[in-house]
Amino acid sequence: MKDPRGDRANAEATAWAVGRGLIETEATEQFAGIGFGHLAARVGRGASYGELVLLAEWMAWSFVLDDQHDLLIRSGRLDGWQPLSDAIAHHVGGRPADVPASARGNPLVSSFVELCDRILAGMPPVLRDRYRRHVPRMLRSLDEEAANRRPGHRPTVEEYVLTRRHSSQLLPMMDMVEAAQGVEVPEEVDASPALEELAWSAIDVISWGNDVFSLPKEHSCGDTNNLAVLLADRHGLTLSEAVRAVEERIRARVEDFLAASRALPRALDALGVTDPAARTAVERRVRGYEDWMIGADLWQRHDCTRYRDERFAAGLEAAYTRPDLVSVA
Repeated sequence: MKDPRGDRANAEATAWAVGRGLIETEATEQFAGIGFGHLAARVGRGASYGELVLLAEWMAWSFVLDDQHDLLIRSGRLDGWQPLSDAIAHHVGGRPADVPASARGNPLVSSFVELCDRILAGMPPVLRDRYRRHVPRMLRSLDEEAANRRPGHRPTVEEYVLTRRHSSQLLPMMDMVEAAQGVEVPEEVDASPALEELAWSAIDVISWGNDVFSLPKEHSCGDTNNLAVLLADRHGLTLSEAVRAVEERIRARVEDFLAASRALPRALDALGVTDPAARTAVERRVRGYEDWMIGADLWQRHDCTRYRDERFAAGLEAAYTRPDLVSVA
């Protein structure tokens, strides 16, 4: 069920992005069409309105980060990326003194610092630690995506899948939703193979589904970071055949998710997890992953204009992307 406050959260998150200098005022309408507030409303069941807006603002920031990074790749200006990536990693890692003054004033960094401090302040320690791990891994995955786009280079499908799990930027957002919902899976349970398989199957379903929606842009601009593009290249498929192959893989991963869900009670027994609170937290995580898989699909189909925009489909930069946001070091 979609939280009815999604429209309001979307408007507030858009205004926040404009106010922080992430996008220009004249691009407000197109940026709002991404519908990050609606995605937050579909996956943040039970969150307070303040938590919903914070999640929408994080999503807005992550879309800007992703698009600006893509711009740097396409324009050959990646020298400007590393100082910003390092600054973000230093801050989330609890080392704000290591953030260079030159990077600290960049809107991508300053807005991250604001969001990160607000996010961490509302998280219990176990989720705070996960979030601190997940953000730097997300940043490294963007470096991996940049490497995948070197001229003449094609990652293997297996390499791409591992990178995509993090470049989706889903893990930090899932941490935020669990914090808002009061879901605290103990660390020893979170790290178990049973829960890892559950997480990766859900994230693969969401990420590969997004690859289908984003295929027009990524194919038109030569981006190899798309499962359909890679399957077409590796197996000599047409794009239509590759999309059908992705859809078959998604169906198989849904079955993997369902099987992992059914096996969880036995896996928890084997781990010696008898605490009812821990087992309830795991059950709530399963429901949360279901919300993410269904909510992300519905958002892309009904709430988001990003993948229907003519500029996007033509492989062009979004109108809200700012060429001056990242300067070359």
